[in-house]
Amino acid sequence: MRSLLTLLLIGTLLKAEDWPQFLGPRRDGSYQGKALPLWPSNGPKVIWQKNIGAGFAGPAIAEGKLILFHRINNQEIIECLDGSTGKPIWRTAYLADYIDDFRFDNGPRAVPSIAKGKVFTHGAHGKIHAWDFKTGKKLWSLDARTRFKAKKGFFGFACSPLVVKDTLLLNIGGNNGAGIIGLDTSNGKLRWQSTDETASYASPILSPITEVSHALFFTREGLVSLDPSNGKIHFSRRWRPAMNASVNACTPIAVGNLIFVSTSYGKGATVLTIEGTKTKTLWSGDNSMSCHYSSCVTLDGYLYGFHGRQEAGADLRCIELKTGRVLWNQPGLRSGTLTLANKEILVLTERGELVRIAASPKNYTVLQRSKVTREEVRAFPALAHGRFYFRGEKNLMCIDLNGK
Repeated sequence: MRSLLTLLLIGTLLKAEDWPQFLGPRRDGSYQGKALPLWPSNGPKVIWQKNIGAGFAGPAIAEGKLILFHRINNQEIIECLDGSTGKPIWRTAYLADYIDDFRFDNGPRAVPSIAKGKVFTHGAHGKIHAWDFKTGKKLWSLDARTRFKAKKGFFGFACSPLVVKDTLLLNIGGNNGAGIIGLDTSNGKLRWQSTDETASYASPILSPITEVSHALFFTREGLVSLDPSNGKIHFSRRWRPAMNASVNACTPIAVGNLIFVSTSYGKGATVLTIEGTKTKTLWSGDNSMSCHYSSCVTLDGYLYGFHGRQEAGADLRCIELKTGRVLWNQPGLRSGTLTLANKEILVLTERGELVRIAASPKNYTVLQRSKVTREEVRAFPALAHGRFYFRGEKNLMCIDLNGK
């Protein structure tokens, strides 16, 4: 019995070190693998790098393989690479015609999801695909614009797929009650459609709250909780800025029976308490954590994230989750992404600096910092088996955080 328990524990730890979807295995930006030693004084070692095409879709890693979703010329490309060497395993592509109205990047925005032996992608123009993880063979596809009359919004489609058992969940903003859809993972057939919510730039999470399964979506209009098996709505709470030229992009966070959502543009954040399917506002306001595009991480009742608009230069700060009280504030990093690695946070700034800080509410404490690229970085990174993967404007990089 002891041997069996040991094997199960080892299997759980190894599985937790993968990064198979947006924001990792628990979709909360946390890494629970072995402790990461300090990197050398001259910075972490670059294991490999690869020239890539356009896009803001970060990598996903499972079973030692990395999935890259990007665009070159008029094709959205899905590549499978060896995670330790960067060597190609398979490559597939399809025609892409998305053109960004604001002359930003024309590539895909949504991080792929690896589940059930498949890779699920959601392209910038609403094309949804399932690919065989081993071979890259196309299994099925669906165009959200033609099937559900979904609109691309300001910056294209960006919801990263969420797989719950045998259902693929997406906020696409389709017409006639297809704001959020659930697809059969095996064949792409519609299982259910729900809400008239227009699409945002935030991706959903799954959370059991008071023994109820909640798929939590932060749509353009606000927070929606629904049953992932049938699309039945548990509750909804409007939370969007007053100005039309705005987006909701920060992924919700669920801790116990608390749900945190945040946006920018003068609206800010709120924390709700959930009892069954009823909600109550614990606190709200624009002075605690006003998130533009970057999502937050949380540990031991404290929340860490970038406060303020990206173009104005956001501040990194720590707040108390239950009260919204600001415990410390650090300006000057501009903006970036956060990855919680045990009791530390890896902050990857837009300017290509990797800053390692203590996940502590007492003060902002830098443990290490290193310039890892000269490119601008906007995509979310991945941390798997002690390797840190991230993409800039032209290159995908893998750096070693194992200290080897």
